[in-house]
Amino acid sequence: MTPPAPPVARKQPKILEQLGRVRTDDYAWMKDDNWREVLRDPTALRADIREHLEAENAYTAAMLAGTQALQETLFAEMKGRIKEDDSSVPAPDGPWDYYVRYAAGAQHPVHARRPRGAAQGEAGAPDEEVLLDEEARAQGKAYFHVGGAQHSPDHRLYAWAVDEQGSEYYEIRVQDLATGETLPGTIASAYGDFAFSPDSQWLFWIWRNENARPARVYRRPARGGGDALVYEEADEGMFLGVGTTADDSHVAIHIGNQETTEVRLIPAGTPTAEPIVAEPRRVGVKYSLDHWSDRWVIRTNADDAVDFKLCVSTADLPSRPTWRDWVAHRPGRYLTGFAAYAGHLVRTERVDALDRLVIMARDGGEHAVAFDEEAYALGLAGGYEYDTTVTRFVYESPTTPKQWFDYDMARRARTLRKTQEVPSGHDPARYMARRLYATATDGAQVPVTVLMLRETPLDGSAPLLLYGYGAYGYAMEPSFSIRNLSLVDRGWIWATAHVRGGSDKGWGWFLDGRKDRKPNTFTDFIACAEHLAANGYGQAGRITAYGGSAGGMLMGAVANLRPDLWRGVIAAVPFVDVLNTMSDTTLPLTPPEWPEWGDPIHDPAAYDVIAGYSPYDNVAALPYPAILATGGLSDPRVTYWEPQKWVARLRERGAGSAPILLKINMEAGHGGASGRFDFLKEIALDYAFAIWAMEKGWERHDRPPAGGADAAALAAIHRRHVLHGSRRRGARRSARARALVRRRR
Repeated sequence: MTPPAPPVARKQPKILEQLGRVRTDDYAWMKDDNWREVLRDPTALRADIREHLEAENAYTAAMLAGTQALQETLFAEMKGRIKEDDSSVPAPDGPWDYYVRYAAGAQHPVHARRPRGAAQGEAGAPDEEVLLDEEARAQGKAYFHVGGAQHSPDHRLYAWAVDEQGSEYYEIRVQDLATGETLPGTIASAYGDFAFSPDSQWLFWIWRNENARPARVYRRPARGGGDALVYEEADEGMFLGVGTTADDSHVAIHIGNQETTEVRLIPAGTPTAEPIVAEPRRVGVKYSLDHWSDRWVIRTNADDAVDFKLCVSTADLPSRPTWRDWVAHRPGRYLTGFAAYAGHLVRTERVDALDRLVIMARDGGEHAVAFDEEAYALGLAGGYEYDTTVTRFVYESPTTPKQWFDYDMARRARTLRKTQEVPSGHDPARYMARRLYATATDGAQVPVTVLMLRETPLDGSAPLLLYGYGAYGYAMEPSFSIRNLSLVDRGWIWATAHVRGGSDKGWGWFLDGRKDRKPNTFTDFIACAEHLAANGYGQAGRITAYGGSAGGMLMGAVANLRPDLWRGVIAAVPFVDVLNTMSDTTLPLTPPEWPEWGDPIHDPAAYDVIAGYSPYDNVAALPYPAILATGGLSDPRVTYWEPQKWVARLRERGAGSAPILLKINMEAGHGGASGRFDFLKEIALDYAFAIWAMEKGWERHDRPPAGGADAAALAAIHRRHVLHGSRRRGARRSARARALVRRRR
């Protein structure tokens, strides 16, 4: 049967001159000039662009039609591992226990509370009070996502932020819990982040401007009324956040990007006061702080503390001259955060890609909470109460489902509160998780976490999937996934490459994978693939590479650098048009992300580095493997036209016969489908593509001759940017990173 012909995108050359350099973009027309309106109303998309996207979706559906039964099987398997009527461990706060629960078959949860200590009953039990029924409110809507949701400190109000397009323009609504009525005065064009003042009288929220950037903090009466401007950020390259300190002594406004932060404080006793700067921003200095009853605790990289240190200050205003070192900087021990309680402080730290918790008593002394598996993830679960000796943490590993523990810090005793249920069954003893190390081009040791069945042979015959991200200092924690098991149970080996650009081995690991050192991320990933193949975990040409968002950039880069390694590449919402995006200041994340990638508008060196690896700009006459690119029409982080343009250029310039596919969700944004089951269908498509590409295979006889013009050009790019960057060792998670956890788990 003759396969369908792929859509052919028209070429409409656009000449771009920048810093004395010239490039041609034949597919710039795919960016709708009206893209801002499209974020809010997807029906506003220009007709010719919509027609092309629909043709791409139809082509992908036709090419993968033979996998439909497999997709359904994969979906059923993954859904079968979800406890459909699941509920969270209740979080106590004063007279109430707060929790979320799902009804069987529901796509979205119910937020609820019951009297503190009451036995958990059936849904709708007399002592349960429903705060927000997401499932009911989502009915009839193609997309529905709740961002922030919280009760007021006096337990009388409940506020939530909802996005109904996937554009991440939220509406904030407040409900009176006594009457059940939604109060008048919905807040529009909001960020998903907001906070009640400790006295419950005010709501602080963040406004997004026409370029979808958080730009102002407003305050309004919690029960509705006029908005007062609290703070406006003049630097369009900064993100904003708002919250309260652990002891409820202050409202805190957080301002920052990947390398610089500033905090402004409002005393809780005078919530209408002007915010005061704790420590003025200085480029390259990051800090976060919290108030611990009688002192401030500050986490910072000041004074060349690359992996951060903790300081304390007893001043009313914790400016830097008042900081005193408390937990000293130790290279290789990355202090990832801390949580303050009345009598204890819990610090979280990471050493060599493994987490641990350290309990510090106010009156002195400390002890650690750690586990013994070869690879695991460990983190705090958060809570509402300050005056307590109990903290909650979550433990998991690639073989061990999540476990929620309450830990009494005074008694050093842990209580298991919940273990993630896998209704279809899960036997950890069937699986093996390993931690390997690959040697990078400059000698760096790159961790790799491997999950496999114990009986899977290590002779290169098993299909291998290698996952990677490597950006924003976001670590790829070795977590448990109900989804990955569908491949592992079929004899696949699932490997995660902890490449530079993440913080898996500390903040220096991140610094060594950004800006001019960004190519280290790509060569690290290739080194991991080669190490796995050399040790029998797979073989070159039979590896599926998988990554999303900034990890999609990684996919595009390694497809250009080493197309021979991969049988298939899955690039989810891929950030592949890097040079054009970082040169367009109207896009939401461009100025805020110059500290991550560099500024190609004003810095010629940054332009050249980005031009050397940007996947879209480096597509060449190479025998690319089968590629599946996915995206969301209303995605404000990685816009729909990035994968659309990349696919068009791959088909135009690439050599070889492997198919290049594009799937755009016309009703979602960066995180994909909003419902928990609909999202699994998207993952099932990814996995079915991986299996299909692995089984089918395509001839590589049309590879350009070794040493030819294309190979020489690629080698020059590699030498100029990759090797140069990897020699240079030097001493906020971005918005693009936030949807990552959802796709991995």
